[in-house]
This record gives sequence, C-alpha cells and structure tokens, in this order.
Amino acid sequence: MSKKVHRFVVQFVIGFGFLSGLWTAIGLNPENILITALGSAVTAQYSDPAVRTFFLLLPTIILIISVIGAYLNGRIPGLVAVLLAYVAGLVILFHLVAGLLVLCAALAVAYYSARSRRR
Repeated sequence: MSKKVHRFVVQFVIGFGFLSGLWTAIGLNPENILITALGSAVTAQYSDPAVRTFFLLLPTIILIISVIGAYLNGRIPGLVAVLLAYVAGLVILFHLVAGLLVLCAALAVAYYSARSRRR
C-alpha cells in the first residue's frame, strides 16, 4: 500500500469519517470540548471579541479544511468514502454487522479513490 493511500485511509476515512460518526452516536464531540476549554482559558486571559469570534468559528474552519483535504486526496469518491465511514460510525453501536459492512464499503471506495487519484 502506498504512503498516500495509507494516509488518506487513516486520516480522512477512519479519523475524520468513522470516528466523527462514532462520537456523534455516543453524543460527545471531543474536538468541541477541547476548543471550548481552550477558548475559555484564552478569553479569561485575553478578553478580545475577535478572539472569542475565532474560537466560535474554529470548529467550522476545521471542518472546511478537513472536507477540502478529503476532496483533494480522493475527489468525489473520496468524499463518498468519508460519508460512508461517518454512517458506519453512526450505525456501529446499534448494529455491529451493518456498521462493519458499511465500514468495509467505505474502505473499498477509499482505496479505489486514492489509487485512481494517484494515476
């Protein structure tokens, strides 16, 4: 497996798609918790409205950068793979077999998209 394909699968499909879906299914988002805690600590020391606005917009900025990264690495099939992985993360707690099947489909689409992108 090439390094680019491995990075796309691990970072975007598993990290961005599957884990995001899993955290959504659990009802907890560690990214938002960390950003909120960091934002509270920074605004307590430096209470500028621009800093507060930055920390309010930071989750959206991170999401946009992640979607652009997934698109650049896998194009449209790559985004489909990330979306399938997100659905797998949502489903896996309730229907293990269905979640694993959707995750396998996401990985297959991810390998296809990253390999076809490489050519």
